[in-house]
Amino acid sequence: MPFQARFAPIKANLLLQLNIIVIIFIAKHQTGGSYGKREREKDSRHCCQKKPDMDKLTELIIVIMLGVTALLTAWASWIGSLHGGNQATNYATSNNLASEGNSEYNAGVQQMNQDMILWNDISSLQIEIVFAQNNNNEAELAKLCNQLFYKMAENVSETMAAKIDWNTADNSSSDPQATILAWLEKENSMSSPFFDENYVNSYFTKANELLAQSQDVLEQGQKDNSNGDAFGLVTVIYSVVLFLLGIAGSFNHKANKYAVVIIALVAFVIATIYMFTLPMPTGFSITSFFKG
Repeated sequence: MPFQARFAPIKANLLLQLNIIVIIFIAKHQTGGSYGKREREKDSRHCCQKKPDMDKLTELIIVIMLGVTALLTAWASWIGSLHGGNQATNYATSNNLASEGNSEYNAGVQQMNQDMILWNDISSLQIEIVFAQNNNNEAELAKLCNQLFYKMAENVSETMAAKIDWNTADNSSSDPQATILAWLEKENSMSSPFFDENYVNSYFTKANELLAQSQDVLEQGQKDNSNGDAFGLVTVIYSVVLFLLGIAGSFNHKANKYAVVIIALVAFVIATIYMFTLPMPTGFSITSFFKG
């Protein structure tokens, strides 16, 4: 038998096996490709579902922040205006108190000048009385004592009387000479009260109190001014936040949109924390606006 004829069945068998292997490979390849394609389509649909969910969440955050920021902007503007009203009131009150204090100061100066003139007259009469006593001039002594008695009874204030040991109860004495001579024996009768700084300052006690109140009210008005400016700054920051949130939706690139929203959120948090550190207006009570 020729060589080719002997190997023909073997060749046919090998070709058949090769065809079977090729068919199996093609079948497996087609099956695996379909499975991979389905998995890729599934992953694509999953990503597409996640993407809309993230966009919806971002839009929801923007809407909520717009509403809250608008409310807090109105609140900051209102509180700032209340501080401004308190500032104006305190400034007006401070000016009124300062005017009253200056009037009292001028009155104190005038009263002190009058008392200094009175004391000069009293001192002159005291010296003349001493001379009359030394000269044993009874008639002159009686006249001078009468002059000094009525001058003091009619003109010496209680503060000055206490300082020079004059008893105001003696103003109605029936014996002016004895009263004056008894008074001259006292320790402070011939000492000028104007050497005492505290006594001089007593003329301006009321004036100083009014001026001190004026300064306190003025400082409170300045604080109200600063607090009103601070609330104004908060309002400006909230306005920037509203602007950023308003333009965030116009960005097509997601990274830009998220960056703008994050910046707005940070500015919102900073402004809110700062606002709650500021004091409320003096005497503020939310319930007072609902009382009839």
